[in-house]
Amino acid sequence: MALTPETMRKLTTFVRAKPRTVQEIAHLLGRNWRTADRYADLLAKEGALSVRTFREGTRGALKVVYWNPQEHIGSSEFQEKLLKALEGRRKDEFSPFDLYQYVDAKQRHASLHEGRGGEFMRGSLERAGEQVLSFSGNLSWIHAAERGRRLEDVIRSLAERGVPLKVLCRVTIDSIKNVRALLALNERVGKNMVEIRHCEQPLRGFVIDRTLARFRETRDPAGYERGELDRQVTLFYEIYDPEWVEWVQKVFWYLFRTSLPAEKRIKDLESIRNTYRL
Repeated sequence: MALTPETMRKLTTFVRAKPRTVQEIAHLLGRNWRTADRYADLLAKEGALSVRTFREGTRGALKVVYWNPQEHIGSSEFQEKLLKALEGRRKDEFSPFDLYQYVDAKQRHASLHEGRGGEFMRGSLERAGEQVLSFSGNLSWIHAAERGRRLEDVIRSLAERGVPLKVLCRVTIDSIKNVRALLALNERVGKNMVEIRHCEQPLRGFVIDRTLARFRETRDPAGYERGELDRQVTLFYEIYDPEWVEWVQKVFWYLFRTSLPAEKRIKDLESIRNTYRL
């Protein structure tokens, strides 16, 4: 059974009071031990909880779940500075290069393409086996096609294979159709594999499993003084360093935990009285 926002709140409130065993959580939620254990591991991966197993490997092993009050994401002064720069920014106020420049040269790659060209993500997405995290603006990428295949169809294939997609994007009047289209994949595959939350943030890209963070940045002459940039260019930044990929994941989950579910935003948008049907 999927971990709903209501169940998540109930579980985290229970653990915040004091450390709990997985068996206590199972009793609270009315679920079996295996389901409660899966919920705890999921929230631990997102950074909301911590899990520790005592006497691991023995018949008397005991798994205890703790509240994780720390929102400390950066392990260095550079990362703390980057996190502050990322929060509440638009894409023209932060460049992925500001992150890329700190990564070891042997564990990164970047390329520049004229216009909006260049292959974005199909190959990397198709190889995903654990999870996909998406930093987006208005989800326009779902309409993109690479080598004859739409990225929306790639995501559907991942969902059918059991690979979840978590998305941070704007859920507003201009993006609501794209959000609905992506959420509709859950009904098509018969399980909740896509989760979207509303968040204004400057990054555009994906984190694939725990191995790759890839970002896209477009520079348009319209945003520059005459003569500074004579044509539109697109830059792609790839990061393979495990420590930096993990840091980007932590940033994602930090923003994700504090953002509203898309379904809530859509319901509120639909309550606006207007003559234009969303």
